[in-house]
Amino acid sequence: MIPRTKFALLPTAIESMPRLTAALNGPRLWVKRDDQTGLAMGGNKTRKLEFVLAEAQAHGARTLITVGAAQSNHARQTAALAKKFGLDCILVLSGKEPELYTGNLLLDKLLGAEIIWSRYEDREDVLKRTFEDAWAAGRRPHLIPLGASDAVGTMGYYFAFQEMLEQQKDFDWIVVASSSGGTQAGLALGASTADWPGKVLGISIDLPQRELQEKVASLVNQAADKYLLDTALKPEQILVNDDYLGAGYGVLGEREVEAIQLFARFEGIFLDPVYTGRAAAGLIDLIRKGFFTRDDRVLFWHTGGQPALFGDRYTLELNR
Repeated sequence: MIPRTKFALLPTAIESMPRLTAALNGPRLWVKRDDQTGLAMGGNKTRKLEFVLAEAQAHGARTLITVGAAQSNHARQTAALAKKFGLDCILVLSGKEPELYTGNLLLDKLLGAEIIWSRYEDREDVLKRTFEDAWAAGRRPHLIPLGASDAVGTMGYYFAFQEMLEQQKDFDWIVVASSSGGTQAGLALGASTADWPGKVLGISIDLPQRELQEKVASLVNQAADKYLLDTALKPEQILVNDDYLGAGYGVLGEREVEAIQLFARFEGIFLDPVYTGRAAAGLIDLIRKGFFTRDDRVLFWHTGGQPALFGDRYTLELNR
């Protein structure tokens, strides 16, 4: 039995997207609604945190500490998890403290998280020091890595893949945003152990193809070793497309804006500007290039993150 504390609203729905399919004149499209997992407006990190929390509780943790960007979805969900279970939460976020808190950052504040600001290049050192200070103060901290992407968090999407198979298994492709790697790793692990004939394609949000392949494969193999699953994957077996990095992490471009608009106007579904917006932009471009056949059944895995739409920089771009 793999330790897990259940609090997510599962299973999340799989919905067909007939109007978007028709508009793109491409393969048949579905969406897996992990934006509706329930914790603080939902998102993919909720699944990972079910396993992370179980480990933290087993070690007697009283404070959760994690790291991310200013508009981090992971930070928001971690802060909510801590409050839900009576724990303290410290977030180490990169950047300078803004005058006005918006989007995910506003939610972090409402949740009462302690926020420590750091330059991006110093973030890991600040995180380490924050953990050491909390330990010395007797706060029993538990450190959660970026995106909850480690062997433990990966299991959230190993079980998510099994959930999908119980709902609808005849997809040819799963397309998902991939950055810290844990979500794609869990799906790849699930697909491998189930001997699923389809393919899991990660649209890279910020990393070169080879680097992300190595990261995802490492997470797959760490999780398989930890939980005694009979599988191992090489980096070249992990499908990654890095053609859509744009101007960099968190920079909203024309492709992302169009993808957000298309999902909203044809299916009434909101994407986020950093992850699902970029992954959907990649999906749309691949459809237009004929990467998929007309008969392919493609599942877009929605990882949430919509509160970032209301961050200042993104609100300005989407109003243009």
